[in-house]
Amino acid sequence: MESLWENSNLALQRTLKKKIYLEANSVGRRYQWPLLIISLIVVDLLMVGLAFRAAYFVRFELSISVFQMVNPSVDYYQGLVFVIIPLWLAIFALVGLYNQKNLLSGTQEYSLVFNASTIGMISVVGAGFLLPDFIVARGWLFLAWLFAFLFTAIGRFTTRRFVYALREWGYFLSPAIIVGVNEEARSLAEQLTLWRKSGLLFMGYVDQDEDVDSPIFSNLPSLGKLDKLREIVDQYAVKELILTTSALTRDEIVALFKEYGISKHVNLRLSSGLFEVITTGVQITELASVPLIRVNNARLTGIDSVLKLILDYSITILGLILISPILLLISVLIKLDSPGPIIYRRRVMGVNGRQFDAYKFRTMSPNGDEILERHPELKAELDENHKLVEDPRVTRVGQILRKTSLDELPQLFNVLRREMSLVGPRMISPLEMKKYDQWDMNLLTVRPGITGLWQVSGRSDISYAERVRLDMYYIRNWSIWLDIGLLLQTIPAVLRARGAY
Repeated sequence: MESLWENSNLALQRTLKKKIYLEANSVGRRYQWPLLIISLIVVDLLMVGLAFRAAYFVRFELSISVFQMVNPSVDYYQGLVFVIIPLWLAIFALVGLYNQKNLLSGTQEYSLVFNASTIGMISVVGAGFLLPDFIVARGWLFLAWLFAFLFTAIGRFTTRRFVYALREWGYFLSPAIIVGVNEEARSLAEQLTLWRKSGLLFMGYVDQDEDVDSPIFSNLPSLGKLDKLREIVDQYAVKELILTTSALTRDEIVALFKEYGISKHVNLRLSSGLFEVITTGVQITELASVPLIRVNNARLTGIDSVLKLILDYSITILGLILISPILLLISVLIKLDSPGPIIYRRRVMGVNGRQFDAYKFRTMSPNGDEILERHPELKAELDENHKLVEDPRVTRVGQILRKTSLDELPQLFNVLRREMSLVGPRMISPLEMKKYDQWDMNLLTVRPGITGLWQVSGRSDISYAERVRLDMYYIRNWSIWLDIGLLLQTIPAVLRARGAY
């Protein structure tokens, strides 16, 4: 698989987008965010109005048995809606749904929509307690709350996709530069550049020492030295300054904060200084009025963890039911082919360093160690790559199972035991941990997977360093959609059998 950072297409796309941005109508860019906010108000107005109408239709016009049959006053509910909708939009504004920093933020924006809709519903309930003449059907109110959240979220999802399309034409982009050059800066640039939805348009980097191109960046130009930062910010109309804290001195960071920390035109963002080590999220909390960074011990928390659990269990349970005859047939064939157990247990690393036994169908002869001792060159290859292209220990049935990846089917039981996930980084043994160097702690923040980026990218044909890079990319960029996409890609990858041995 080609390197995600070295790919020349990234440089070409960035150059074209930068050219489009600089040539785009500056007047249009000036009014783009106000126009977006006005558009969102209109969209929210329509979606909330549609939600109330849908709630009325379901509650009073569908004659659903769970609801008590009543004859509502159409005029009463129409008048009520004209009062509640402005209230709903006012709550949207109060929680920050029209604040630029909260827009286009995906799950964070949906969370605000949910909270605002809930506050709106509670406000109506409260009005019912305070005003004796104010009466609404509880079923209608519940449906209005549910539909208001769903419809508004759909409206904002559609609007966000429209904005993403406009970014290809130079709009809704924030020119950004990286300040400070080291390995962490390279990792930051790689991650942020690959995140196309960020809206960041990297113009280049500023080095505190030399005004020359740094070999650590392959696709970003040098814009100058740190002492010329003010001129560079003005020249490129920079909106985002990304500070690589591990490459700057404390005095340099303090000076930059004094210059841009409270600026209304430039956002100053500081890296954690641990980007190349930590892949989990961090939380900033105050203890005795001292801001401290707390590192999460797991990569996936909250709704992300729930979504992954639902995906794992739904597919695994259904899959085991459907393939149970295949599992029985393979078990019989293994027993007939060679003596020994049907299941092989491999000790591997799990979340937070907890070790567990990963289940696989046995594919090797019981005297595999004796066979390997007769081939010292193969033993050396195994120690280096943890894989053998031509392995004399593999049985006849084992060769078929490995080629088709059927030997990994018992790992579905590891998924049920919450030791593994359907999609994740490649599972490794305790002895392999040293191969990951400083990345080892990152690997243990998520459960290993039956399949993953390594599976669809060549499996055993890729180098060990490439496997590590793919695992880190997966962990940092996890989403439920990435998991679903990799599951869909796994089937053709297995059928091609590339890198399977």
